[in-house]
Amino acid sequence: MLGSQQVEALICLVASLDRPMLVKQFQTYRATFPIDFTPEFLETQPIDRLRHILLAVCLQSKRLPVLSDEPAMAA
Repeated sequence: MLGSQQVEALICLVASLDRPMLVKQFQTYRATFPIDFTPEFLETQPIDRLRHILLAVCLQSKRLPVLSDEPAMAA
């Protein structure tokens, strides 16, 4: 489980992502379950909805997103 400070950092991180970075996260995120959104879905959804979905994916997977070449921190 992510700690409260990790959850707060995750929320701030996801809130700072623009659409191209959100799309990249959905394409490369290593979740514990399949993530399969079409490009059309990712392009037509409001950015706040994409942020909300990514936050939910991260919380469910208990894994922070990777924004560089470093491995993700697992809980």
